[in-house]
Amino acid sequence: MGLKLAKTAASRRWRLGIREREALTFYLFIAPAMLGFVAFDVYPIVGSLILSLTDYDIVRAPRFVALANYRELGRDPLFSTALFNTNYLVFYAVPLGLVLSFAMALMLSQKLRGIAMYRTAFFLPSIVPTVATGMLWLCLLQPQWGIVNGLLRLLGLPAPGWLASEDWAKPALILLMLWETGGIMLVFLAGLQDMPPALHEAATIDGASSWDRLVHITVPLMTPTIFFTLVMSIISTFQTFSVVYVVTDGMGGPLNSTLVYMLYLYRHAFVFLRTGYASAMAWVLFLIVLVLTMVQFRSARFWVYYEVER
Repeated sequence: MGLKLAKTAASRRWRLGIREREALTFYLFIAPAMLGFVAFDVYPIVGSLILSLTDYDIVRAPRFVALANYRELGRDPLFSTALFNTNYLVFYAVPLGLVLSFAMALMLSQKLRGIAMYRTAFFLPSIVPTVATGMLWLCLLQPQWGIVNGLLRLLGLPAPGWLASEDWAKPALILLMLWETGGIMLVFLAGLQDMPPALHEAATIDGASSWDRLVHITVPLMTPTIFFTLVMSIISTFQTFSVVYVVTDGMGGPLNSTLVYMLYLYRHAFVFLRTGYASAMAWVLFLIVLVLTMVQFRSARFWVYYEVER
């Protein structure tokens, strides 16, 4: 009996040793990722929050000013302009991009010969480097000799000034952003292809038209995908920077009509060297995006339908 108890105790110690080794192996494997997360995510986030409470120009040591940077934001007219321009892009570019991407996905979900080639063609603009896209559209939208205005004149239509006009600069940016909707289109296409065909077949047998199937079957089943793309599109639009920097040479003109939030933040951080003020802007943007995202998640229960069973 004693020998049996000793073997049982030894077996338990052996099993405990295996668990400890497995735990050690697990922590060793995740250590590089955790170190990277702390060094490149947590530390910069905490650092920017501390810097937002200081007057810091990179050259001199930070000087604590409490909430002075945030109070200055409320008095800065260009901050209001940048926030308005960014909200303009979010209000128009996001819904237009979602509708256009969904329409393209519907067309590209058809079973036709050579459909893979068309899908590739529609997706390619989204992987073209931003600088190349900006230079391309600068040529297309050039007021005097640009291709777009040339076609408009041939049709007898007025030729806008586009990026050279205060009234047309933001619509021009929206055109550039719609040009790069291939990534969202791909997400919609994946959602459409994952949809159970039996529902459409049953509706067709019952005499439902294509429009009825789209409105009452396709769109409700796609609402989780629409919700995901809506959240991500709003966040990415608030972070618009590269294409605006390229087409306006970093100035946000004409007359600050394309001065978006991230461009203004960049100018304060790396041109004016007002790192504390730029950090305060970053935290204000974070709070704006956080509130909008929370509102979207709260409203999702009223219009997003998750499929439970198939």
